[in-house]
Amino acid sequence: MPEETIFSKIIRREIPSEIVYQDDLVTAFRDINPQAPTHILIVPNKLIPTVNDVTPEDEPMLGRLFTVAGRIARQEGIAEGGYRLLVNCNRDAGQEVYHLHMHILGGRRLGPMLARQS
Repeated sequence: MPEETIFSKIIRREIPSEIVYQDDLVTAFRDINPQAPTHILIVPNKLIPTVNDVTPEDEPMLGRLFTVAGRIARQEGIAEGGYRLLVNCNRDAGQEVYHLHMHILGGRRLGPMLARQS
C-alpha cells in the first residue's frame, strides 16, 4: 500500500494547486488537465489507494465526498444544468493516481458515459 501520492502533497499544500475546498476529511482542487469546463477532484485526506481498499470506518469520509460534490457544483454554477461524478478503480478503469478520488465534471453536455461497442 503506497504511503505517499501527489494528492497527499496537495492536501498538505506542499505543492501548488487551486484548492476549492478543504476540511478535516476531504480536499477538493481543480484538475491540472481538465476534461470539461469544470473539472475538480475531491480526495479523502486519508490515503486510500482504491475503492477496493475502503473499510466501514471510511464511510463518513466517503459520504463527505458526495456532500462536498453538491456544494462545489452549486458554487461552480453547474448544479442545475447537471454534472458527472466519476470514480475509477484500478488500471482497467483508468485510475492513474492510487489515492481514491472523485472527479466532478460539468459546464457542458458530457455525452455518453462510455464509447458504445458495436
